[in-house]
Amino acid sequence: MSDKAILPGATLGMLGGGQLGRMFVMAAHSLGYRVAVLDPDSDSPAGRIAEHHIKSSYDDKQALQQMSELCEAITTEFENVPTETLQVLEQTNIVRPSAKSVKIAQNRIQEKKFLAENNFPTAKFYPIQNENDIRQAMSELNSSSILKVATFGYDGKGQAIVNNVDEALQAFNQMDQVACVLEQKVELASEVSVVLCRSHHGQISAYPVGENVHVNGILETTLVPSTLDQSIQEQALSEAKRFAEQLDYCGVLAVEFFYTKQGKLLINEVAPRPHNSGHYTLDACICSQFEQQVRMLCGLPAGSTEIISPVVMFNLLGDIWQNGEPDWWTLLAHENVKLHLYGKSEARNGRKMGHFNCLGLGISDSGNDLLKQAHDLAEDLPQTK
Repeated sequence: MSDKAILPGATLGMLGGGQLGRMFVMAAHSLGYRVAVLDPDSDSPAGRIAEHHIKSSYDDKQALQQMSELCEAITTEFENVPTETLQVLEQTNIVRPSAKSVKIAQNRIQEKKFLAENNFPTAKFYPIQNENDIRQAMSELNSSSILKVATFGYDGKGQAIVNNVDEALQAFNQMDQVACVLEQKVELASEVSVVLCRSHHGQISAYPVGENVHVNGILETTLVPSTLDQSIQEQALSEAKRFAEQLDYCGVLAVEFFYTKQGKLLINEVAPRPHNSGHYTLDACICSQFEQQVRMLCGLPAGSTEIISPVVMFNLLGDIWQNGEPDWWTLLAHENVKLHLYGKSEARNGRKMGHFNCLGLGISDSGNDLLKQAHDLAEDLPQTK
């Protein structure tokens, strides 16, 4: 493949048509690129705004041929695209991140093994293939644990907290005995994440550490700057960069951490793409994570990751549509609030429909003030107009 930068005017490929793909398309359009989206959903948010929407499955040979012919470079919005699809496209196109990188990140067993082999700190874990593995792991852990499916789990789906062997076996059977990972449950003080980008030449640019709060397994808020001690933030940044280097990664990458009450920083999981906890970058940073995705794909220099305002990102789930369309005036009446809706046609409980960012307008705006504003606004949104 050519090492020459791909400049505006070219057509870029996106595998996946959800909200992350949509925001990639918007960033690419802003820079002057065209985009072709491959997604089987005829009403996909990204497909609706792209120049080309190929409505086919990710393993459709004719669709992949069409993507190959249309696009100068191809990326993905989610890690569950078949590895074989990326391998096929790599034969003719620039593909970033690589099939090898995505393959490790899309399977929890492979991801955990990679972390362990490269001496990254994680909670104690056991690969689970059968009931005997469950019994052996629970006898060694002897504590409350979390059983997680190895593939296709997200936003708290495909996992269960188990306190003994019987509960673990029951959960494993409810998950149809698919491959899983059993992890020791840790006492959390905080959850944080690092979003970074790494070029094909190995240059890394990282955003500030985001401090996250999850509700029912789904991210609710991200606060930046984090309130954790600077030494812990520097450790998170260092480990995230080291992971990207060990994986020889190219693109935008997110690394999620647990910070335990015992003062340990543990890697929870990684995502080979822009991440929900990086949505604050759309308004609070000079260059968003989606523009960085375009830049890394095209072989351009990274944009600045500098934060220009304190910020709280708040996820909008389909639950707030219970009384009809939310009262958007609640958000739009505030000069420091930026609303982002994803163009999804159906609101369902737990489905991410959008987010908003509360920005600090001056140095006196504290994270606690912004968190309170975000929660107050979110409470008012579902009220019947």
